[in-house]
Amino acid sequence: MTQLGRKYSIKALFAILFVFGLGATLYIFGNESGIVSDSSKTLTDKKEELFILSKHAMVQKEILDSLNTLKVAYDAAILEKTTLSEQLEFEKKNIENLMEIIKASKNPSIEQIILYRKQLSDLRNSLNSSVLEVKKLKYQNKNLLSEIENQNVVMYKQKTENDTLVSKQKKLESTLKDASKLTANNFKVVALREKKSGKELETYKAKNAQKLKVSFSVNGNSIAKTGKKIFYVQVLDQKNNVLGEDKIVEFGNNKALVYSFIVATDFQGKPANVYGILNADESHFPKGTYFVNFFDKQEIMGSTSITLE
Repeated sequence: MTQLGRKYSIKALFAILFVFGLGATLYIFGNESGIVSDSSKTLTDKKEELFILSKHAMVQKEILDSLNTLKVAYDAAILEKTTLSEQLEFEKKNIENLMEIIKASKNPSIEQIILYRKQLSDLRNSLNSSVLEVKKLKYQNKNLLSEIENQNVVMYKQKTENDTLVSKQKKLESTLKDASKLTANNFKVVALREKKSGKELETYKAKNAQKLKVSFSVNGNSIAKTGKKIFYVQVLDQKNNVLGEDKIVEFGNNKALVYSFIVATDFQGKPANVYGILNADESHFPKGTYFVNFFDKQEIMGSTSITLE
């Protein structure tokens, strides 16, 4: 090969090496760009997740703060010592139960936050109504007492009218007390296992728990409406999932409730015991603590819990 030929061969070799090196460089930089892009996307997703969790925690704290403020307001109303004090004590207990439920919630879902807000709104509306009723009752009592005192200074012929006013006052207080809402107590939940014979035995072991039996007692009330009375039961697992039917019932005015199942009783004005059964989705319930809430429509009546080992 001549010297000129060798010179052209060397130049061609350098050109090939240059093209190959440029392609490899572009491939490496392209892969690095893809890695950086994927890392940025993962970091963004984590930031969004942390932001959502932080926002939910802030909302949860705001609801608890509002409930605590509401509880203080109930204490002030109870100090008025009217015929509504017993009812106010019961509603205050509802607040405390709801606060315990929210405190026990870990990373609540949007649906739970909406439910908590609705329950807070219901309790606040109930307080406003009760406060107005207390003021009205005090005003009426004050007016009646004033009229009675004024009638005491007139002639004997006015005594009958005075007695009538006193009778009206007592009748008003009695009516307010008897017309109170239905109340319940003795909230219980037990886990059951069923033997081959069909007999059911109570258990605290998760591997044996096939059913959750919930029960409570409705207090008697001769003034309350009689007939079929429906109550809603909400069972939450350790992940705050609503077990059972997991259905939503709407009561109007943007009020709704997510419940596990329904229980009913034929209320005739006398005390009644109510119970219901929740079967495990699989062969048994997983380990953990289960919270059970009892509702009369959208109003929570009480709560209880059970821990399966």
